[in-house]
Amino acid sequence: MVLGNHSTITEFILLGLSADPHTQILLFAFFLEIYLLTIMGNLMMMMAIMTDSHLHTPMYFFLSHLSFLDLCLTSVTVPKMLENLLSQKKSVSIESCLAQAFFVFSIAGTETFVLSAMAYDRYTAICNPLLYDQVMSKQLCGGLVWVSWGLGFLDALINTLMACNLDFCEARVIPHFSCELPSLFSLSCSDISTNFAVLVCSAIIHASGTLLLVFFSYTRIISTILSITSTSGRSKAFSTCSSHLTAVSFFYGSAFLRYLMPTLSSPLELIFSIQYSVVTPLVNPLIYSLKNKEVKASLKRMLQKGLQQLREQRTGRFEG
Repeated sequence: MVLGNHSTITEFILLGLSADPHTQILLFAFFLEIYLLTIMGNLMMMMAIMTDSHLHTPMYFFLSHLSFLDLCLTSVTVPKMLENLLSQKKSVSIESCLAQAFFVFSIAGTETFVLSAMAYDRYTAICNPLLYDQVMSKQLCGGLVWVSWGLGFLDALINTLMACNLDFCEARVIPHFSCELPSLFSLSCSDISTNFAVLVCSAIIHASGTLLLVFFSYTRIISTILSITSTSGRSKAFSTCSSHLTAVSFFYGSAFLRYLMPTLSSPLELIFSIQYSVVTPLVNPLIYSLKNKEVKASLKRMLQKGLQQLREQRTGRFEG
């Protein structure tokens, strides 16, 4: 990455969540536990979907990618946060900071597209059930995922390359636990009006494109569900959508507010960033496992199989 020609600093200081040493230790233990639970929850979700033939459907195909994205997003932000909570020197080079900002932006952007693809999948399943297998083919599902990754990457690349041309002269303290593009703008001594406009426009395009698809899908879904005369049928249809709606609400609100309003005060910046990059990756596996009978059954079978293999290994050792 080529930075501005007149930058006089080579690194930033990430203030993190607290300056009190005792509080930092407590926060380290708290976020380490969250991180480990997030890794375990998303890995179990991915393994259950990959190994259980009952879950080889478009809905769970998208869900496995959502779990992978959550795994990537939290791994981009939390380890650096944990390192800074225990470190006296909370510095990060400009290049590393921009790299982290790029990955956060691209992964979060990709996740919005995947969530909108999941909404389209639910629309097709409920509103056009007879055509579902024909419409949601493996080719379409794979194409939607690749397009999601491509658009998320492209959007992040444009904004990050523009940030590489900014000059950073004196201010180098970031009141945050990670590097994100909005936080860098306030530290630059360059004119950031173009960068700000491109960031807001890309966020709005992201929001309008994906949210419109989600809104259209669920408008038709709700209309179809209300026309179902059977109470059990309505309940089943609502249950297949409730998990996805919860995930959308958790992620979209905090992520878009973070990038559409880069001039927020530091406490709100931290709250929104923690919401979409730390809390949501932890909550998503819980939402989909607790509300989905098929996922719960698959996880139960996987755990039983693992315990059985463990018992067989122990028995073999004793017999040997």
